[in-house]
Amino acid sequence: MSDAAAKRRGRPRLNDVESGLKTKTARSVKWNVIDKVSQQLLYAVTGIVLARLLDQEDFGLVGAVLVFQAFASLFVDSGFSYALIQRKSPTRLDYSTVLWFNLGVATIIYLILFVCAPLIADSFQGDRRIIPLSRVMFLGFILNATAIVQTNRLMKRMEVRMVAVSNAVGLFAGAIVGIWLAVAGFGAWAIVWQTLSLNFTKSLVLWLTSGWTPLMKFSWDSLRSFFSVGSGMMVSSFLNVLFQNIYSFFIGNRAGLVPLGYYTQADKWSKMGISSLSQVLTSSFLPALSAVQDDPERFARITSKMNRFTSYLLFPAMGFLIVMATSIFHCLFGDKWDASIVLFQLLLIRGVFTVLTSLYNNYVIALARTRLVVAMETLRDGAALVLLLVTLPFVGMERGEDVVFGIKLLLAGQILASAVSWGVMVVKTAPVSGRSVGSFLGDSLPYLVETLAIMALLWIESLFIEGCWTLLLCQGLTCVVAYTAINALLDSVIQKEVFAFLKGKKLE
Repeated sequence: MSDAAAKRRGRPRLNDVESGLKTKTARSVKWNVIDKVSQQLLYAVTGIVLARLLDQEDFGLVGAVLVFQAFASLFVDSGFSYALIQRKSPTRLDYSTVLWFNLGVATIIYLILFVCAPLIADSFQGDRRIIPLSRVMFLGFILNATAIVQTNRLMKRMEVRMVAVSNAVGLFAGAIVGIWLAVAGFGAWAIVWQTLSLNFTKSLVLWLTSGWTPLMKFSWDSLRSFFSVGSGMMVSSFLNVLFQNIYSFFIGNRAGLVPLGYYTQADKWSKMGISSLSQVLTSSFLPALSAVQDDPERFARITSKMNRFTSYLLFPAMGFLIVMATSIFHCLFGDKWDASIVLFQLLLIRGVFTVLTSLYNNYVIALARTRLVVAMETLRDGAALVLLLVTLPFVGMERGEDVVFGIKLLLAGQILASAVSWGVMVVKTAPVSGRSVGSFLGDSLPYLVETLAIMALLWIESLFIEGCWTLLLCQGLTCVVAYTAINALLDSVIQKEVFAFLKGKKLE
């Protein structure tokens, strides 16, 4: 039907629908970015204070517990959040069923891990301090389970503002509790109660403001209807979480809690950028992709725009942090965490592939091709497993005063595995999205080249400028001004749209 005919019949024209979807998606991205930036600022302030007050072993103790918490949290959700977002019109009964299922699973898992706490301690050289820490920390499963559906409903409707508010309030409450306990000398317990305070406050804000309450019903039919997508994403997420956290287990088991503390600190700060970008892309882009899943031409066009938008943000964010890592750590922590710097840089390199893979997964999930997601995840984690087995005997190796030498070898192997599996995923995902491999790579290449050129300039600055704060300020100004200027000279459409939206203009 022509646009004129659609207008005569009172239907929205295709261009109007697409423009509306673009604006709605951009608004969602805007609030997701606000959410993540505010989260990271609050999290960073708290993390800086705690890193100065607590020692490496405190972070190692909590890192040991987080290994098991990550897996348990995965089973609480069971992949049904992806299924709810992928479904066009989930009902109140659908949401209620997933909520009750999540709460039931969370309670069961907590009881199992409560009993298994001594076995967890045995896995980390028998440190009995882990037992009470884990039993309290694992209460976060139940608190998180109460917030999953509330968050999912808002994300599905692309109403991200209240999610951002709940996260900010939760982080603020957690910061107060964590810093107070750290100053009072509670050690690792400060991090535990910081986390629980955050989870409780976030869930409370969502329940008080969402205006949604669940039905006191549970539908097996509804649960089964999510199984095809949910189970596929459950397997994919399990493999992903496994290879995100198995390193902490082996580092703590073989190298000890102090090297684990260095790794945990590097991992935490690297994930602030990596996880934020992945979450913004998933929560903002997946609903938009699902809305056009039946229109191959529009789907291909939107994936091109999303590739370019992601590359515009991803490459400079990760690349500039890699070059500026030493000055950032020295300004924030002094030389206390110097052993974490190179680990932080290696994790950022791996994070580039992680974010791109997350983006490509969105394309496949929106088309309900979960078998392909599982296959690609299996390939990626299979490659990671091979290189993990190759580097595992060296994890506890030290070279002189370098206590993380073996951990660096481990991460170098994982970068290689991520690069290989990313290449295969591009080859598989591009045709599914209605694109060629060349066009897929062409979306990202200009932003990669720009970033590498500016990284070289930042490195030259580090050779001549002394003082971490002076260097950090100069590098920060250089990367922002140079990157923006280059894209302006190249007449970047993505940069124009980002700036236009920030100025409040409607996207065409």
